[in-house]
Amino acid sequence: MNFLAHIYLSGNSDEISIGNFIGDYVKGRDYNHYPDLIRKGILLHRSIDDFTDHHPVVRRSKSFLYEKYRRYSGVIVDVFYDHFLTVEWDNFSQQPLLDYVSHFYKNLLVHRVFLPQAIKNFLPSCMVESWIETYGTLDGIKKVFRKMSRRTSLPKNSWQSVRELKRNYSAFREDFVEFFPLLINFVDEEHNINIEYPQAIHFKESG
Repeated sequence: MNFLAHIYLSGNSDEISIGNFIGDYVKGRDYNHYPDLIRKGILLHRSIDDFTDHHPVVRRSKSFLYEKYRRYSGVIVDVFYDHFLTVEWDNFSQQPLLDYVSHFYKNLLVHRVFLPQAIKNFLPSCMVESWIETYGTLDGIKKVFRKMSRRTSLPKNSWQSVRELKRNYSAFREDFVEFFPLLINFVDEEHNINIEYPQAIHFKESG
């Protein structure tokens, strides 16, 4: 899962949301240096990643990409799934996406002291360019991949994976719609974070 999904899966806790957001940047047992709820968010992040990486539906999504992108297939699928969470947002939240993201940006500023330096470095551009909202379009996803390739080990040509998304759009979308409610249930059962959302998922025309 990528940024938006991790934030969403934190429920209503601002502190858990911060921990979930920074999870990739906190190594080993360094989570012990954080307050309780932020620490819970960091561990939640790891649990979500483990559940996602080993789930057969996600593996099915990765199979469309593995020949070209190998070990980076999972990272790419994470971004694709954030795209579909954006597209399907109204099926998962009654709060408008722009309001939801705006609240999270304010939350980041309030808890800035707890953010790893790597996040502080890209936070201004993330907020100014409304990075999270850009997941809603294919051109926006290309921009996300280009930014990620500049600050991570993701290959520079990863933005070209959007071609695979366009080619197999319905299949990726169906995988997301099948998988994400299962992930929500996992977070509820294993971490006691209840996320209420409409049970009927209806596809919307897009892409």
